[in-house]
Amino acid sequence: MTLQMELKEGGIPTSRRTGGMLGSAAGPTVGLIGLAVLSLVVLVASTATGASTASVFAVLRSYLLDTSGDSAGTMLRDRIVILEIRMPRAVLGFLTGAALAVSGAVMQGLFRNPLADPGVVGVSSGASLGAVSCIVFGPTVLAPFMMLFGIFALPVAAFIGGLAVTLILYKLSSRDGETQIGTLLIAGIAVSALAMAITGLLIYMADDRQLRDITFWSLGSLAGSTWSKAGIAALVILPALLVVPFLGRGLNAFTLGEAAAFHMGIPVERFKRVAILLVAAATGVSVAFSGGIVFVGIIVPHLIRLTAGPDHRFLLPASVLLGGSLLLAADMVARVIVAPAELPIGILTALIGSPFFLWILFKGRSGRIM
Repeated sequence: MTLQMELKEGGIPTSRRTGGMLGSAAGPTVGLIGLAVLSLVVLVASTATGASTASVFAVLRSYLLDTSGDSAGTMLRDRIVILEIRMPRAVLGFLTGAALAVSGAVMQGLFRNPLADPGVVGVSSGASLGAVSCIVFGPTVLAPFMMLFGIFALPVAAFIGGLAVTLILYKLSSRDGETQIGTLLIAGIAVSALAMAITGLLIYMADDRQLRDITFWSLGSLAGSTWSKAGIAALVILPALLVVPFLGRGLNAFTLGEAAAFHMGIPVERFKRVAILLVAAATGVSVAFSGGIVFVGIIVPHLIRLTAGPDHRFLLPASVLLGGSLLLAADMVARVIVAPAELPIGILTALIGSPFFLWILFKGRSGRIM
């Protein structure tokens, strides 16, 4: 009876809870407030960090005080650096980190596999194929496409590639109106391998300049962020981030399997379709604009589970806030660690994420994986 009441209320079975530090009734609310404050601090810090000496506070003060005289030129430069370079980068970085982290949390809950990430549905491999195709064939076969989309041709191609592979996987894993999660996982491995093989063939065909462009994109970076890119990303990612937290109750039910979720009143097939669509859209846009940034979707959900337990009603919104903050923090380090140059952020997240991934794997062997 207690188990049924917990499930109907959207919680998770007591036996599945980890007793994290935020286990009290007020814990989730306090935790989310703390993460929101952390996100705000990191956003401000990201705007203030860079090779330039431009100061956020000096720019704010310039709107209140007269900046005429010798300092006017310097203040104009600082305004451009802060408002046109760093701020859109911070916004796009936060949206990207939030999308990748919450997508990872959704995939782990849907597959009931703590090693799942957004790449399971083929978005990453498809986006890579689309981006590399655009770089290699842009001057020739895809010249009309390049002219149509201009500077947005590369992210648009990456998004189309990711969406196309996701739709193929969904079609392969659907039978008689039902989406087979196991089939989706296996087909995802096969189709992703095929997409990466084609990508490798295109890389082999590329010239030196194209190879440099492919390498730069695949390593992941927030450099070149603009308000236009941040705005387009926000149009897709923000609605997804607002809807995803409402999947918490359903994902809690999925911890006991699809049959249990169905008997709890969860529309299982529609739920899976909505979850996969949201993940594909949010991840596709993130990868399209930021390139190959890995492990965020694995690290963040696990960090939250370690401290607050596996309840998706808290895990999903917390992943949004911590994912955005973590990626911005990594971007700040990437900007200053080899200044005045920039380290591709994908390298930094891989250096941090790989040991963490191995820790999860070996912890799972001992039967204690979450």
